[in-house]
Amino acid sequence: MAWAWGRAALQRPAVIGLVASTACGLALGVLGPFGSYLSGSLGVRIGYWLVCVWAGSLTFAIGVPALARWAQTRGLATWVWAPPAVALLTLPPAALSRLLALKLWPVVGRVSVAEWFGQCLAISAIAMAVILWVTRGRVTSAPAPDSTSADLRDRLSPRLGRTVLCLQVEDHYVRVHTSQGSTLILMSLSQAIAGLRDIEGVQTHRSWWVARAAITGVVEDGRNLRLQLVGGLEAPVSRSRVGLLRQEGWLAGAAAD
Repeated sequence: MAWAWGRAALQRPAVIGLVASTACGLALGVLGPFGSYLSGSLGVRIGYWLVCVWAGSLTFAIGVPALARWAQTRGLATWVWAPPAVALLTLPPAALSRLLALKLWPVVGRVSVAEWFGQCLAISAIAMAVILWVTRGRVTSAPAPDSTSADLRDRLSPRLGRTVLCLQVEDHYVRVHTSQGSTLILMSLSQAIAGLRDIEGVQTHRSWWVARAAITGVVEDGRNLRLQLVGGLEAPVSRSRVGLLRQEGWLAGAAAD
């Protein structure tokens, strides 16, 4: 499942989250859970819980989208990544709340760190459940790579995108370089090129194919020639193909080093 965590999609939830966290902090300050009702005045308790809830909300607002994107690129289901994510994201607000509580009420030191973390974890688990429930409407199905498709791009993971820069032969595999990374696919170079018929490109070497749009320059080192590509890649050009590439305009206007 793919999660839509775009900036526009998060603006309204961010405002709602601020209001909700403030309301939650006020409520906790009044109720005084986990024995906090025995400590300090109402105003101090409210201030303490507001700071703690705001800190936790900020941590989750930053951490959950980042972890969701990370999990999405690896195809992890929500039930796999969410529980450890809750435990990880609970650490910063738990540490802050304990330090603040010790400053305000030294007697808090009698509560063990494990018990303290458990209490914070309970609140964080509820917060995560609410976040996942609220964002459930933005869950969309991410198409899985199609290993049988003739179009090479259909075989790529969604995290790599569909902008193919070049192809490179490695043993019986073809390494597909995209603007987002690279991967190996078990197929021949001719099959891979055939799957990119709508992209203007050329085979520069028996082991390389390059998309015209990816070329940024040319490097000439004696009799050797390489094409500079987007992202710092370089593709070799065999000597037998140099004349043809020049004749067909692939090297025209490209700066030689």
